[in-house]
Amino acid sequence: MSTTFHKMHGFGNDFVILDAREEAIAVDEALAKKLCDRHRGIGCDQLIRLSKGSEAQVRMDIWNADGSPAEACGNATRCVVALTGAGKIETDGGMLEGEVNDLSVTVTLPEPRFRYDEIPIADAMDTAPVPMGWDDLEAPDAVNVGNPHLVFFVDDVDAVPLGELGPRIETDPAFPERINVNIVEEDPRGIRIRTWERGTGLTQACGTGACASAVAAIRRKKAISPVIVLMPGGTLHIDWKPGGPIRMTGAATHVFTGQIDLEAL
Repeated sequence: MSTTFHKMHGFGNDFVILDAREEAIAVDEALAKKLCDRHRGIGCDQLIRLSKGSEAQVRMDIWNADGSPAEACGNATRCVVALTGAGKIETDGGMLEGEVNDLSVTVTLPEPRFRYDEIPIADAMDTAPVPMGWDDLEAPDAVNVGNPHLVFFVDDVDAVPLGELGPRIETDPAFPERINVNIVEEDPRGIRIRTWERGTGLTQACGTGACASAVAAIRRKKAISPVIVLMPGGTLHIDWKPGGPIRMTGAATHVFTGQIDLEAL
């Protein structure tokens, strides 16, 4: 039996979206990995399943390319808002709000969290900065914006071997739920970032990474809200004031709709 899916992306951070609001679709780690596989499946950074929420119009469940679950995904949230028109979206990372503008989508994420046990980090320690380092990457800020992030400030994001350091940091025992890794460079327009996404790897863009990086830059007085965040795949605008939620604005692109036999994978 064929199942309808949507292929969407936010600045190259791409998703396969299954809509299970009318008919249940069972997803496990194995199926998620198969669908995300770019050679034997459809191919994407994350798999998204929509269902009816208990407290919102839509619930969004997320799986990374390695089949592991994720609590939140900013770019995927914008895509889901664009696809469904939902004003509220229920996720494991909290309730998200969204609105479609003329050429973009704005999503509101909950207030960021900073305590070591909210990231989480295995042992009690400061989180701004975290007293840890990996080669030349040292003293990051830790921020939870629905999922956990480290933010490193560097002189040149292109000079950092993030493809080698990212997986080492992600799987460090200090982070019991693993962690996303962002490197940030100050730019005359705002900040430039590259992100190693937990369970996926290097991506063209990361919405929650942009949010975490902007929050860390504002806290360190390296940027003023709203922050323009330049990523390899495109640009997001992040608005945050301490003590409040995060507003993220950017594009969401629908690529195509297709049919797939999930049992044939």
